[in-house]
Amino acid sequence: MVALVPAEAHGDERGALLNFVEVQRAAIRRSLLGLSEEQAASRPSASELSLSGLLKHVAEVELNWLRLAQQRPNERQRSRETWSEGFRLVDGETIPEIVAFWAGVAKETEDFVRSVPSLDDTFPLPEAPWFPEGGRVSVRWMLLHLVQEGARHAGHADIIRESIDGKGSFELIAAEQGQG
Repeated sequence: MVALVPAEAHGDERGALLNFVEVQRAAIRRSLLGLSEEQAASRPSASELSLSGLLKHVAEVELNWLRLAQQRPNERQRSRETWSEGFRLVDGETIPEIVAFWAGVAKETEDFVRSVPSLDDTFPLPEAPWFPEGGRVSVRWMLLHLVQEGARHAGHADIIRESIDGKGSFELIAAEQGQG
């Protein structure tokens, strides 16, 4: 997977947006390449973030937005008391399990996005201090938000990974492609 979405790879707006989301997913997954569970759980910077925690967080955030768009309950919804568990692996969770979980969420996201009649279809936002009262967003907005969320955390992942062993994103891309 390259770091840029090829212009001809998407076909239409839905495909383009889904490809941009996937590039960010891949960057976060790639940040874990070759690391042990212990290394991935380490917090080598002043931040409380770890690579495995970021992986879990972005997977759960994507599921949350998907469930909001589907107007279905989120089976992994976190309470204020368990919110911090969304940023670290707990109860024997492993990186391969979280990667597989996220792959399932990604497939479900793609299937949902491809099934909605229009990217302009909207869904309500829950009541929360950070959302406007009675707010609604479109499926297109959700996809753009997933790109934004993924890019923010892919940047975090780059810094954390470089702090662990000095490997940057381009070096990891080369390694992923068997060139490193």
